[in-house]
This record gives sequence, structure tokens and C-alpha cells, in this order.
Amino acid sequence: MLSRFGSLLLKESIQFFRDRVVLALIMFLYVIDSAMCTLALSYDVKNVSLAVVDEDGTYESRDLDKRFFATPEFIPAGHPASEREAAEWLQSGKAIAAVIIPRGFAHDLVVAPPARLQVLIDGTNSNTALIARGYVLRIVQLFQAEKAPAGSAEQAMAHPVVRVWFNPSLTFTSFMVLSMIATAAMMVGLLQPAASIVREKEAGTIEQLMLTPIRTGELFLAKTLPTLATGLIAVFPSLLVAYWFGVPLRGSLLLFLALTALFLVSAIALGVLLGTVTQTLQQALLLSFLWLFSVVFLSGTLVPIDSMPAFLRTLSLLSPLRHYLDVTLGIFLKGSGIAELWPQAAILAGLGTVLYGLAWLRFARR
Repeated sequence: MLSRFGSLLLKESIQFFRDRVVLALIMFLYVIDSAMCTLALSYDVKNVSLAVVDEDGTYESRDLDKRFFATPEFIPAGHPASEREAAEWLQSGKAIAAVIIPRGFAHDLVVAPPARLQVLIDGTNSNTALIARGYVLRIVQLFQAEKAPAGSAEQAMAHPVVRVWFNPSLTFTSFMVLSMIATAAMMVGLLQPAASIVREKEAGTIEQLMLTPIRTGELFLAKTLPTLATGLIAVFPSLLVAYWFGVPLRGSLLLFLALTALFLVSAIALGVLLGTVTQTLQQALLLSFLWLFSVVFLSGTLVPIDSMPAFLRTLSLLSPLRHYLDVTLGIFLKGSGIAELWPQAAILAGLGTVLYGLAWLRFARR
């Protein structure tokens, strides 16, 4: 049996590694696609065009004006002559936000704090608008607290010292690059075994294999093990992508590889299920992308799980990608070990066992 299975596994491995298109696709997903998506997809808001209307014309108003552009969050759109012109700039898209500093701003800042000003924001993109609003309020509050007279309520305010753990820069890059690596592993594990089985069907070689002494279980393992091995090997170039974006690996690489293998078992099982229910490569690709979208959507990579309705939050527990993303973020950013990640490991093992069993039964029936 070992000789028969070894020969079959060798045949599948040779066939797998001879397919240059598949190998190129795997490298593209793990390296190029992960890098491009990380560069292009980001919820960090920078270079917001800001217009400032300075009706006060004092040293304090000019100081506040300069502070808005001392950070990369804002770029100057110009200085409209009036509030009405600033509104026209927002209407035309010349500016995304506008700050109107009224007359008497410097006087109120010292004599009757807090001094008030007006902020206008283009809300067509709600995410950008909310983040830009937070930027403006933070700069103004710090300015007012600094300029307020001694002994006033603003001077007596508590100033908390905030320490951000795991991602001190608060950039979206770390999350994006790790989520893209996890999604690439899901796509490779799903697409490759499905395509391999369907190609055998289209070429008619699946019937020839069934006429040989090869058992169904041996063929099933031979179809899945090369994908598992390739997925683990592809982890290493993805580590270079993470390193290039400055994402540290604070945890154990061996633990990451072990839990990646558990995750790939679930992804490969889903791929085998797709391969058994489709007859052509086109059907397999269309159905796999439909499945992928559902799994990725419920994983928390696109939308935070906490913001989903209750029934979708419950349904997301069935997504292997959700638990693997927790593993990836924990090992890379937090340095978590098995003591913290054993619930995710147990769920991945359970999902993998169930899905792998279902895939084997379906494969045996077909």
C-alpha cells in the first residue's frame, strides 16, 4: 500500500509542480497580490484637503492654521475669503473639509474660553468624514488646552497618557497585510484541489485511475497533500512581504506553521467538495468565488465582526478564515502562544475534521 500510495503521490506532485500557471498564481496571491492590496486598500485617512477661513487674523488664529498642516493628515486646499466660498469649495470637491475661525477667536480664547469655531466636512464618504472630523477636533482641543489661561477649566483638565499596544502607530497596514496573507492561503487551499479534480474529470483520467488498484482514500490524500505542502512552503515568501511592510513576527514561527496547516485542512476540504459537485473548470471557478466571498465576508477582514447583525456574528463562527485571522494577528502582533490561541486551534481542528470527513465521503461517493 505504501508503495502504491507513494507512486500516486509522486504522480500528483509532479503534475502539480509542472503546472506553471498554478505555481505562478500561488506566488502572485501570496506575494504580489498581498503587497498590492496592502498598498491600495487602507482605512488610514491622509492628505485630506482642508480649507481654512481666518476671519480673526490674529497670531492665535494663524498659529492654529499652521497646526492643521503640521501633520500628514491634512494638506492645504487654500484660504477662502468667506464661509460661503468655503461651502462652494466643498460643493465642487476642491476641499473635503473647511475650518472657519470667526472674529473674536483670540479674545474668547483668553477671556471667555472655550473659543468656538466652525467645521464643515464633505460627508459623501462617511468614513473619511468621520476620521477627518476626529483629526480636527483633536488638534483644536490640544490647541485650546495649551492656550487657555492658567487656572481655567481647560488648564485643569486631566490629560491622559495613552499607550497603544501591539500596533503603536495605529496604521491599517499591519492588519491589511496579515489579512491578505490569510486570504491568499484560503484561496490557494480552495482553488487548487478543486481545479485538480475537475481537470481529471475533463481529461477523462479520473476513470482510468479508478480502474487501477488505487483505493479511494489513497487518491483523496494524494489530491490534497501537495496543496497542503505548497501552502506551508508559500508561507515563507509571505513572511518577506510582512517584513517589507514592517510587520513584526513576535510569536513562534513553528506555531504559526502548525496552525496554518490546521487551517489549510479546512480550506482544502472545501476545495475538494467544490471539485466533486462541479463538472467543468469554469463551474468550479464560479462556485469557488461565490464561496470565497461568503467566507471572507464573515471572517472580519472586510467588515468588523462586532458591527454585523447577531445572526451573522453567529454564522461567522463557521468561517475557518475568521479563526485563522485571529491566529495570524495574535502570533504576529501580540506574540501570542498556544496558551492564548488554543480556542482558535481547537475550532480549526474541529472544523477541519468535519469538513475533511465530509469531503472524503463526497469524494468516495463520486
